Amino acid sequence: MRYLFEEYAFDAERRELRRGTDLVSVAPQVFDLLDYLIRNRERVVGKDELIDAIWQGRSVSDAALTTRLNSVRCAIGDSGEEQRLVRTLPRRGFRFVGKVRETLAAADTEAVADSGAEAPKPALSLPDKPSIAVLPFANLCSDPEQDYFADGMVEDIILGLSRSKSLFVIARHSTLAYKGKAIDVKQIGQELGVRYVLEGSVRKAGNRLRIAGQLIDTTTGTHLWADRFDSEIGDLFDLQDRLTSSVIGAISPQLERAEIERARRKPTDNLQAYDYYLRAFAAFFNFTEKASIEAIELAKIARELDPEFARAYALGARC
Repeated sequence: MRYLFEEYAFDAERRELRRGTDLVSVAPQVFDLLDYLIRNRERVVGKDELIDAIWQGRSVSDAALTTRLNSVRCAIGDSGEEQRLVRTLPRRGFRFVGKVRETLAAADTEAVADSGAEAPKPALSLPDKPSIAVLPFANLCSDPEQDYFADGMVEDIILGLSRSKSLFVIARHSTLAYKGKAIDVKQIGQELGVRYVLEGSVRKAGNRLRIAGQLIDTTTGTHLWADRFDSEIGDLFDLQDRLTSSVIGAISPQLERAEIERARRKPTDNLQAYDYYLRAFAAFFNFTEKASIEAIELAKIARELDPEFARAYALGARC
């Protein structure tokens, strides 16, 4: 049996953890701890139970257990501050709270592949309100180093869309697996359980910026809306707001556009600080010690440029 959550695939039989197509290096004890938490995800697992299961009754300090849990979180892109997937319940224990899908074991999947057919992923049911996934935007700049800018734009658009209480918005972690891949939107809709997909591209040339976007109904493949927005770099936040509002208006006239307007707020007036923040954000998602150190330094520069830039402080703490 394989367990799928966000962009990760956990294969207990092969003792493999994969993020997309990449194999994540995990220490054996950390792997066993993650395995036990996933298999018992329907309940809270106490500290003593974990020690008995993983350390087989050996005396283990709280610090050692905390270190292993932090390693588990690091391996799956989580953190002790966020606790998006592995949650600590004070004085009670721990629980894996991520949404998990079970599929065939890797060996069975390979057998299907050898027969010339691809094992389909189970389709997720649609939520009871409009749901959308924002796919990674294509970087059309001649400089591949500008990928961080396109990724940062997507993050801000997701934040803008999530301010509407009438929308169910898929987290960025779940859509990263589709970056650079040509996949049918109907398949994406089934795998993520969303009705709408927003695709787009970013082109940055000198002081000019162009964002193109298209909204697609995943159940029919119909293009509901497409547009492009041009502006000076100095009007970046206004451009993001216009794109976000246009997407919401295209999905349904009844959605709470007023909620978006009320919550709209520029993260910073300092565009140089914002640029360093986007670089730090991109480095953070490499999930390595070296990249995290780089992200901390970049976030520090952003804070120095704008001491009131709250997101830069939050990202530094997250790293």
